[in-house]
Amino acid sequence: MSDGPSTPLLVAFDLDDTLAASKSPMSPEMAERLRRLLDAAEVAVISGGQFAQFQAQLVDRLGDTTPQLLERLHLLPTCGTQYFRFRDAEWHRVYAQELSDEQKSAALAALESSARGLGLWEERTWGPILEDRGSQITFSALGQSAPVDAKVAWDPDGSKRLRLRDAVAATLPDLEVRAGGTTSIDITRPGIDKAYGMRQLAEQSGIRLDDMLFVGDRLDEHGNDYPVKQLGVRCIEVTGPDDTLGVIDGVLSGVLA
Repeated sequence: MSDGPSTPLLVAFDLDDTLAASKSPMSPEMAERLRRLLDAAEVAVISGGQFAQFQAQLVDRLGDTTPQLLERLHLLPTCGTQYFRFRDAEWHRVYAQELSDEQKSAALAALESSARGLGLWEERTWGPILEDRGSQITFSALGQSAPVDAKVAWDPDGSKRLRLRDAVAATLPDLEVRAGGTTSIDITRPGIDKAYGMRQLAEQSGIRLDDMLFVGDRLDEHGNDYPVKQLGVRCIEVTGPDDTLGVIDGVLSGVLA
């Protein structure tokens, strides 16, 4: 973790496997901690899912959180390619870095062709394998609604995702291709990743990167949280939501792990 103040002005989190289990609603305990954290600092969530997923996993679980606290919450879906703020009692999109129709078509074709070629196109799935999220194309090997245990078992060491990422990236040199969540590959416009999202946070909020803390589960070199670490933002890696609860408690008490 790089140098910086012990109490950050803004705490940014990954969503899946950080605030909640993959594609699952966060727990009542996490909702209670986030409400307390919002009372003490700005909070951001940046992850690969689209806004509807953020709504179901995060916002809806915050319950009767006041509008004043929600105005301190920054949502950056699809790895920071979109940015939402709560204003005048509703969520407003600040920006969206949309892919062109040609880029979307190329990304979808490359993902399916490469997955089939590597033997990674599964027949038994829970929902669509490919999803157009506007500013991001996402491949989910077992489908968007696969149960957590099945996803964890599919690629426990991450090697399948890395092979697929490398194959797709070789055919799409003008796009950003990253290994995402437990079974996913994300494709965005070039240079648009979580580091881009953090820079946008600094610009939009007026809070310096040095005054932020990022918490995520994939800060290893091949993880989709790694660009934030490369950017020089203070980072804490967690193994799951239970770990994250401890980090939030440390922030609230003024002592970071």
